[in-house]
Amino acid sequence: MDRLDKILVSLGYGSRKEVQRLIRDGRVEVGGIVTKDSKQKVNHDDVTVDGEPLDPESLVIVLHKPMHYICSHNDAGRLIYSLLPPRWQHRHPKISTIGRLDSDTTGVILLTDDGALNHALASPKKHVIKVYEAALASPLRGEEVEIFASGALMLYGDDKPCMSAKLTILDSHHAMIELTEGRYHQVKRMFAAVGNKVVRLHRKQFANIHIEDLQEGQYKIISKEDIVF
Repeated sequence: MDRLDKILVSLGYGSRKEVQRLIRDGRVEVGGIVTKDSKQKVNHDDVTVDGEPLDPESLVIVLHKPMHYICSHNDAGRLIYSLLPPRWQHRHPKISTIGRLDSDTTGVILLTDDGALNHALASPKKHVIKVYEAALASPLRGEEVEIFASGALMLYGDDKPCMSAKLTILDSHHAMIELTEGRYHQVKRMFAAVGNKVVRLHRKQFANIHIEDLQEGQYKIISKEDIVF
């Protein structure tokens, strides 16, 4: 149990003063009964605001990232967090993306305020699967499949070769690549290393999570137990 005002502030319902006003205005119920006591000790699941249950204590969000959105809290431009309800942007701890996608990359990205989950999924030691579809500027030659799978491909500026990656050629200018690493701009750099250029990149899978049921810009809440890695 925790203080009612503390719970509401942590979930982004407002500042301490705003939450206290919310309670004074009779918009908060505990166990179905209106309370005016901001210091009351309550259980999260017993509280409603304007008749609606509270947001989950911890959020795990699957988002279909559109083109030209930035995975940052601070950069100028269209931030990925603007696609979420404004209240969620004021939660404590803060919601953050698990890894990043470039501004010009679309597809599945996970966000959470669970620091341990974020660390586990972002850790290179976990070898979390990521699957991308790439559109390429030049025709594929076919040898890229073997090169990517070899575990010997060196990227410019790196001192270790890429781990083995599975490349599936879809047609002359399109391929699907499955990675278990998360190096900076890795897919683009891998194709650059074999003399090609990625002109469009879409991540279709992260761990076991897909986004076939989501349009660009849409999101859904899942449980961390839904993620298998």
